[in-house]
Amino acid sequence: MKKSNILKISIAIAICLGIGFVGSMATQTSVDTWFTTLEKPSFNPPSWLFAPVWTLLYILMGVAAGLVWSRGFHHVWVKTALYHFGFQLVLNASWSIAFFGYQSPLLALFIIIALIVLVWITYKWFKIVNKLAAYLLIPYLIWIIFAAALNFEIWRLN
Repeated sequence: MKKSNILKISIAIAICLGIGFVGSMATQTSVDTWFTTLEKPSFNPPSWLFAPVWTLLYILMGVAAGLVWSRGFHHVWVKTALYHFGFQLVLNASWSIAFFGYQSPLLALFIIIALIVLVWITYKWFKIVNKLAAYLLIPYLIWIIFAAALNFEIWRLN
């Protein structure tokens, strides 16, 4: 693999982890206070699981974006794929801000539904550019579908 491709993948990973950091800052505002008071569904994972899962997902997302970027930003389908990827990153951070920062499971539910749609569109664009990159988004898509179910149940129960 070329040095320039490794650099692009590294930058993309750093951006994704940075978005994760922004989300974690919002999460920390109420994860140990407001969130503990909520009734949660039986399938709610233990709290310790979220940080390693999200870290792994952000790394996979970064590798995927870097692989797409390495195909050349001058290609319209690469630009389109990365545009969708960037927009879904904004929604990703917005979910944490809505759910934990604003303490609004309903607003967060709307955001995560939009996020699922946008990640699916991103997957389809990534698949046009680089199939491996698209496949690297599948765990993320599965996780946010699970998170949407969890979000819905927390909203319903509270």
